[in-house]
Amino acid sequence: MAEQVGESRAELSSRLNWLRAAVLGANDGVVSTAGIVTGVAGATGSRSALLAAGVAGLLAGAMSMAAGEYVSVSTQRDTERAALAKERRELAEDPQGELDELTDYYRGSGLADDLARDVAVALTERDALAAHAQTELGIDPAALTNPWEAALASAAAFTLGALVPLLAVLLPPESWRLAVTVVAVVTALTLSGWASARLGGAGPARAVGRNVMGGLLAMAVTYCGGVLLDRFTG
Repeated sequence: MAEQVGESRAELSSRLNWLRAAVLGANDGVVSTAGIVTGVAGATGSRSALLAAGVAGLLAGAMSMAAGEYVSVSTQRDTERAALAKERRELAEDPQGELDELTDYYRGSGLADDLARDVAVALTERDALAAHAQTELGIDPAALTNPWEAALASAAAFTLGALVPLLAVLLPPESWRLAVTVVAVVTALTLSGWASARLGGAGPARAVGRNVMGGLLAMAVTYCGGVLLDRFTG
């Protein structure tokens, strides 16, 4: 039973890590690519220019997200491994002291002295490292973060998110491009804001509002920049 609980926690942690990276990647893909294509649309109506700018932004953004997520999660994983290695050394060098430390932790959590000792002994006998890592460090040794998983999820999600404004600005006639792009981006950001709120256990209204307002602001700024650039260079 204990092993099953450990496995379910590891699987849950892995899924949440993947989903977090995916939602953030999709949101960044929508906003950054929408900003690029609306900025270019403000400067020119050329479909080839929009395609080139959008695809370049998509590829650069996906690689940047993957690299950034990999480095970030790898650093976190290295920190977790270093903390676990230190805990292993302490358990090997002073097992009695570590048992007393674990007992003190549960005593401080409100358990009676005898019960705190019994719990500490039972957890130590089952898996001393896991017991100390989870109580002292907040780390589950069976569920360390996976940098490759986070990087791939982030890159794939960024690409999917970026396709929304890219297709929205390329497919309609020129007179409809801006309106279709705005509607598509607002819809996508509403969904990603709702998903991020659900994952975090928060109310969706504020998350959706922040997402949509940020996306609209990005498109407004870049579109105005494109229009001004066209006027000054045209």
